[in-house]
Amino acid sequence: MFNLSKCDRCGDCFVKCQYVDYSRDKAIREISSLIESKDAEILTQCTTCMACNEYCQKGANPYDLILQLQEEKGILPVSEERFKAFIMMEGMPGQITRGNPDKPALSLCVLKARLPEGAVESRMFDGLTVFDGGKYFCYSLYLHTARESYMRKNIQKFVDSLASLKKEEIVLLHDDCYTAVVAKAREYGIKVPFKPVHIIEYLLNYVREYQAEIIRLNKKIAYQRPCISHYTPEKEPMLNELFELIGVERVARKHDRENALCCGGLYAENQPDRAKKYQDINIKDAKDYQADAMVILCPICWQHLSQPCQDSGLPPVYITNLCSMALGEKPFPGG
Repeated sequence: MFNLSKCDRCGDCFVKCQYVDYSRDKAIREISSLIESKDAEILTQCTTCMACNEYCQKGANPYDLILQLQEEKGILPVSEERFKAFIMMEGMPGQITRGNPDKPALSLCVLKARLPEGAVESRMFDGLTVFDGGKYFCYSLYLHTARESYMRKNIQKFVDSLASLKKEEIVLLHDDCYTAVVAKAREYGIKVPFKPVHIIEYLLNYVREYQAEIIRLNKKIAYQRPCISHYTPEKEPMLNELFELIGVERVARKHDRENALCCGGLYAENQPDRAKKYQDINIKDAKDYQADAMVILCPICWQHLSQPCQDSGLPPVYITNLCSMALGEKPFPGG
């Protein structure tokens, strides 16, 4: 939620934006226009990457203001057809595979089919209750579509669906699901009656426990940070520790952490040239820093970026499979 009392109109949010080239004065005019509910240019230029929230050191959340005004003014970054496809996800069939009652549950949201082969086939997940389907759709996709009100309207249903599993801890594979229950539910005043555990935290805890069995990979990797991670950047120390424990170096490339670049997935259908531009920049950036692989967390990023990575000679590796490699369950691409 945008916090006007924390915004000093410094313009940092748009000066740092990687998708526009604004001077300080232009950026200040843009944020001022947004605050005054005017038709600012950024409303049509925004790629919905959410980075401006993290760029703002005062906690004003300028992206949330963009999202609000895009919806109010009907400036929609995705088509009505794409929006309808999101709504249809709520009706997707799913299943629950019951595990040990004393172990957490693992949510695959509605993205099971978009996961790479073997993504959750590891002893790391033995005994977990695994579930997926439209009943567990998290609605965070609407934070990319200028329809935040639809998420606000339905997020209680999502929390209730997860709570109905009667688990003390629920591991969330999709970064969007984690953001929904950790950041947005709190913002909306919704109580979450279970402990949300991000997949990074779960993997880290497992690797810590079985450190004696880890085979250090001794590889350099580039990390494709999901856009929605800008809402929960506090995960970064856990991710860095995980990489350190399994013996991979996260190369200090240009487009990572708060400067991560969109995978292009949102635009793949209606703006393919724009999507390819972001993909090409991401891949070149990783290769320029001599990464041995591109490590991907988000299933949507995997869907849209893994094949271009493969085609360019940069092996894509899903983050759970990376940990499986360190446990000796799978080989690292290329040996």
